[in-house]
Amino acid sequence: MTTAAEALKQYGLRLTDSREAILCLFLEKDFALSQGDLETLLAGRFDRVTLYRTLKTFLEQGLVHKVLDDGGTLKYALCRDACRRTDHVHHHDHVHFKCRNCGQTTCIDNLHIPAVALPSGYTREETSLLVQGLCPGCTAGP
Repeated sequence: MTTAAEALKQYGLRLTDSREAILCLFLEKDFALSQGDLETLLAGRFDRVTLYRTLKTFLEQGLVHKVLDDGGTLKYALCRDACRRTDHVHHHDHVHFKCRNCGQTTCIDNLHIPAVALPSGYTREETSLLVQGLCPGCTAGP
């Protein structure tokens, strides 16, 4: 994706100020954002309902996917090549990494979660794997 406006058009979404501003943040940041993060970064430009509806639309259209961190906070990460649609199916079975120092959660696109064989009667809908440690920025130090 090059610009927010182009991405919105590619996904058949109307260009609005809120959609463009929120998608720009996802394009700028290299880590997952919570609704609270967006509220802070956008400094009150849009109300909570607008943020919620925009995130819901982005989820439904496959622009972002959900990421749960260790504290139960729901975050959203921009869908990249690793989870793009193939045969109209969106895949999010990649590893997420949360830095215990800076708190940023990132997608590790080239590591996929292995298939898990569930007992009879169980149906898998979603699988997530969160690895915690220090990110390259925090490991390097000053």
